[in-house]
Amino acid sequence: MRLSINLPHSLLALALMGALSACGDKPAAPESASSAPATVAAPGEAKADALPAGWQRVAGTDVPSVEGITPVLPVTLTSDDGASVTVSDTSKIVAGGDDVIAVIEALGMGAQVYAAPLRSATESGRNAPKQFLFNRTTGVEGVLSLEGSLFLGNSLRRHTELAKKLRGAGEAAVVVDDLQPAPDKVRKVAAALGAGEAGETLATQVQAQLDEAAAVAKASAQHPRVIHLSATGAGGAPTVAGADSASGKLIALAGGVNIGTEAGVQNYSALSNEGVVAAAPDVILVTENDLQLFGGEAGLWKAYPTLKQTPAGAANRVWVMPDVQLKSTSVGSGSGALALAKALAALPAP
Repeated sequence: MRLSINLPHSLLALALMGALSACGDKPAAPESASSAPATVAAPGEAKADALPAGWQRVAGTDVPSVEGITPVLPVTLTSDDGASVTVSDTSKIVAGGDDVIAVIEALGMGAQVYAAPLRSATESGRNAPKQFLFNRTTGVEGVLSLEGSLFLGNSLRRHTELAKKLRGAGEAAVVVDDLQPAPDKVRKVAAALGAGEAGETLATQVQAQLDEAAAVAKASAQHPRVIHLSATGAGGAPTVAGADSASGKLIALAGGVNIGTEAGVQNYSALSNEGVVAAAPDVILVTENDLQLFGGEAGLWKAYPTLKQTPAGAANRVWVMPDVQLKSTSVGSGSGALALAKALAALPAP
């Protein structure tokens, strides 16, 4: 296995940045993105479909949760967009993302998720009575028409203006910044639901798992090169996770070198086929939901044909992780980081 390449770091970064902005030879859009089934197994639930031969499922089995809590409402708190919000009813939660929903589930309140994003990767999100498209242009009228009791947004970039308008219309709206550390996010979501004490318990457990993952990574002499591929973003084209993505930070914590971070890109950005070869990943990461959107194994290789020319592709080293343990900063981040750190440390020496 090749865990490094001979290009100096500065030259490799320049090569990757050029590849990210190249106009030609772009990856193919997933053919099945519009028709692939959106459902995936719930966290910790065994999946009926087997992975392709040689592929590996990497998933933490000890996502923290609490039972038997009694929320205390009303509660007044400061939303991450700076507004003071009083929450008095959490019976019909309109959730902005799976990261928020995962915390709600961990608190035993999943049945209160009333509206969730399309193609949710959480059980409560898939089972929500209402499905909705949440993005930067989501209108206040559409959210109000859902008739929820609390809007829990997960992005200052997408939901700040929406939350302001919802409050103006008399609906409680709290925004929890998606870029903050997982323990802080867990605390804030729980506090908005009147379960601050339980949130502190969960956050402490998540932090302990993150610390353990960091210790595993520190003790390992290897730092494999990792590429996390997503089926969405960049106008519907396949993308790689960059510096400020949840997965980019988790990969680094677990002891890997995130290729998107090395290239200096933010969030999720397209990478050309030449860029994939230049990046020379040792491990290919994809989430369960994205694998379905790619259209399975054939769709993944078709989206990035040159993946097979990389060390990871030659070794058929594709690892599949739960979305809420890799792609979201949430209550499953510690468990996912620990599972990934152990998997990376267990790779054979070059």
